[in-house]
Amino acid sequence: MNTLRIRRFIVLGLLPSVVIYALFVFVPVIWSAYYGFFNWKGIGAAKFIGFDNYVEVFKDPIFWRALKNNIIFVLASVLGQVPLALILAILLHKNSLLQRFLRSAVFMPMVLSAVVIGMIWQYIYHPQIGILNFLLDRLGLASWKLQWLSDSKIAIFSLIPPLIWSFVGLYLIIFISAFQNIPGDIHDAAKIDGATGARKMVSIILPMIWSTVQVAIVLCISGSLKSFDLVYIMTKGGPAHSTELLATYMYNSTFTSYRYGYGSAISTSIIAISLLFIGVSQWLMSRKTKTA
Repeated sequence: MNTLRIRRFIVLGLLPSVVIYALFVFVPVIWSAYYGFFNWKGIGAAKFIGFDNYVEVFKDPIFWRALKNNIIFVLASVLGQVPLALILAILLHKNSLLQRFLRSAVFMPMVLSAVVIGMIWQYIYHPQIGILNFLLDRLGLASWKLQWLSDSKIAIFSLIPPLIWSFVGLYLIIFISAFQNIPGDIHDAAKIDGATGARKMVSIILPMIWSTVQVAIVLCISGSLKSFDLVYIMTKGGPAHSTELLATYMYNSTFTSYRYGYGSAISTSIIAISLLFIGVSQWLMSRKTKTA
């Protein structure tokens, strides 16, 4: 009877948040998928056109370019943010005054809005007054000076440093928390067995926090696939769609071209692609865990 009461209490406690989450997440997703079957401009009657919007999405070369750019963002996040945060966590997981200060400094970008971060990096990359070209000039590397956000060949790669800088602090805190949750007995046993330094990290620490690393990778993938604000502030998807992402393409198709049905089809496609990427990553990591 006691167990039944506890379960009822848990269900009643979770019910309001579940209802709110369903109303503001699941219902809009279903509604968006529904409107993807219509030709609708946001006002007036919606005309049912079946799968035409979804067929057009997958025939649109801009969509595939946006997907390619999103994949670049995913790889930059997973291979940039996670390893960098892990290295910083190894160096800064102790509680000395200097390490606490450095942790706060690395985490600071998480406190700033994407608008502020985008404007900061716009000034850094500015071809005339930007600090990057200024430093290259002072170092005698004037030939390296570029139009960082205006050159369609390099613009998407110029967005990677601000992307990594923005979120590495989040994963740093996650990994430090994981390190601090490892029992002291484990460290003592490793010391007795002669496992120190890199050997201890690879053989003991990393396997113990591997589930945390998996969570970080999922967050990286999902966050990268829905990236919007930073890119929209810095380039708006240009020049010539060279920095277009799925989210910016969806926004421009919906609120610039006023094709709400088509924009809904793009947003539904983003959800499907995100689930596919996360599912594949989880399958690969679970296989690695089983074979380890």
